[in-house]
Amino acid sequence: MATDPICGMKVEEGSTGLISEKEGRKYYFCSTTCKLQFDKPELEMKLLRRALLVSWPITIIVALFTYLLHIGAGAYIMLVLASIVQFYSGKRFYAGIADAIKNRSANMDTLIAIGTSAAWAYSTIVVIFPHAFPAGGIYYDTSTIIISLVLTGTFMQRIAESKASTAVSALVSMQPKTAHILKGESAGDVPIESIMPGDLLLVKPGERIPVDSIVVGGESSVDESMITGESMPVTKGEGDSVTGGTMNGEGSLRIKAVRVGEDTALAQIIRIVRDASSSKVPVQKLADTVSSYFVPSVVIIGVVSSLLWYFVGGIGLNVSLLVFVSVLIIACPCALGIATPAALLVSSGTAARFGILVKSGASLEVASKVDTVVLDKTGTLTKGKPEVTDIIPVSKYGRSELLEMAATAEMNSEHALGKAIVSKAASSGIAAKFPKKFSYKSGFGVTAIDLNGRSITVGNADLSGNLQLQDLEESIQKLENEGKTVLIIGVDGHAAGVIALADVLKADSLKTVSALQATGRDVWLITGDNERAANDIARQLGIKNVVSRAKPEDKLEKIGQLQKAGGIVAMIGDGVNDAPALTKADLGIAIGAGTDVAVQAGGIILIRDRVYDAFTALELGKRTMGKIRQNLLWAFGYNAILIPIAAGALIPVFTISVYDVLPLLAAFAMAFSSVTVVSNSLLLARFKA
Repeated sequence: MATDPICGMKVEEGSTGLISEKEGRKYYFCSTTCKLQFDKPELEMKLLRRALLVSWPITIIVALFTYLLHIGAGAYIMLVLASIVQFYSGKRFYAGIADAIKNRSANMDTLIAIGTSAAWAYSTIVVIFPHAFPAGGIYYDTSTIIISLVLTGTFMQRIAESKASTAVSALVSMQPKTAHILKGESAGDVPIESIMPGDLLLVKPGERIPVDSIVVGGESSVDESMITGESMPVTKGEGDSVTGGTMNGEGSLRIKAVRVGEDTALAQIIRIVRDASSSKVPVQKLADTVSSYFVPSVVIIGVVSSLLWYFVGGIGLNVSLLVFVSVLIIACPCALGIATPAALLVSSGTAARFGILVKSGASLEVASKVDTVVLDKTGTLTKGKPEVTDIIPVSKYGRSELLEMAATAEMNSEHALGKAIVSKAASSGIAAKFPKKFSYKSGFGVTAIDLNGRSITVGNADLSGNLQLQDLEESIQKLENEGKTVLIIGVDGHAAGVIALADVLKADSLKTVSALQATGRDVWLITGDNERAANDIARQLGIKNVVSRAKPEDKLEKIGQLQKAGGIVAMIGDGVNDAPALTKADLGIAIGAGTDVAVQAGGIILIRDRVYDAFTALELGKRTMGKIRQNLLWAFGYNAILIPIAAGALIPVFTISVYDVLPLLAAFAMAFSSVTVVSNSLLLARFKA
């Protein structure tokens, strides 16, 4: 059984011909109206608006005839007018019944069509054959007002849904429609769909990059905030990669297409957001089970209650008919069907705004239950590359001079530590110059002769074995105890000082761990790094549970132990070397995924390299599931309370006069319930990190 993505009703896949396919996925529908809403929402909205423009003026006229203008020909005028509303404005409900018969199922249109048709048919027989029912009574006002109210509720629901889907719409709008393809020295415009990998393209100033590409010529700044969340543009030149949908700055770029169509990062992001908004969560199984039996059960309740009141209660045929109509209208399960999809739609769009991609609704439900969080160190809590943390000179040298000499020696080095020293010098305003001579000894360090003829060594204790380090021993020991890598700087055979480097914490790591712990979650640090480095990071972050020197299989084993102990475990890692652990955990959160969103093992993907977004995702999961439960409670509670009332529970208290207004109130309540569920879901758009 599939689920209609518009109304949430169950659909038998093999029996329906109402199928649409988007981005390689099939969707099944219970009615042509739902399919039209999915395929062509603008056209469906136009037809809905037209039906309302016809129904409401006629409904007002019918109401005036019913309650104010008691003239002889009024009944026939109402017959004509009510028939227009019934079969023109209400034709979508009859189309829904036809689709339901074809699908061998019952949809929400069934209840509305049967209920209003009963009121219209009874009234028509009374008008044309006045002696057929001695009790009389004309209920054209009931049928027209019900149709008008239901259409109005649907219209309001469509407006609310369009607001809910603005995040996806914003992503779609980032996709350029055309591109400038280069052939020789000339450029011609072609549809974006016709671009193939390897095509050469021109991107003019102020245009969006058409597809994921490599720059082959030109230089420009590119705004990548849609992918990275960083507000500052990034300079791009030959050899750099650019992402489709990002905004080019003031320069022109010649690029070669690499990923096109559905393979681009933006297309993958849009697909993930859409899939999440139309996916299922386990809590919805109860709603689905109830919905599959709901419509036929309501029809039975309506028939039985109507017959009982007629034969046992003796309330008359016309009021018995109103009992039947009221039950069918008030029980229309629109709110039940959209309770979960509405919340998921808004939530997935809100998550995308924070650079968080949720692959499925199930991931959000698990996120709401997570009580144990396992964190990787390198690339997750730390930046994943070494940075200079300490500069300690001795004797006659100052910090700047020591850094300049070390940077000079490392200018030709390709080692990560050497690059970090050169980068630190550059950011400190030190212009280090290339040395006269340079040699590198793997595993030890570098030796160089600078322009002043000084011999400079930068390396570990083995390289600096002949240097006198008495003045530095205490500092070296302290730095190594902190898990830092210490490089000893020697000049002309004498120790000049030390420079320490470490994979430093990200700016938001402490904030993230504190937030996780403050919300009652158990936090673990599991890393392949050595015990000293792991403990130092844990000390800085206040993490008590630490596992160091963990191989991939060790991470899997530990996560399994935490799960066996009853924990709902989320693993937060970089999505590449942590893929097995991300898969093993109840919820995998891949951080810093950037443009490579398709290959991540996590159920939640963080595009931006911000670990705090993982906490945001967990909190959004809790908020989303709260809204889904509120929606389901409202939908179930609404039906549980109002169906008995519609079936006649108030007759002993208010007599049969309650049915003078109850069918109309039922229509209003049915429409109001759907709008309430969507509006409640829209509150998720206000979620703040």
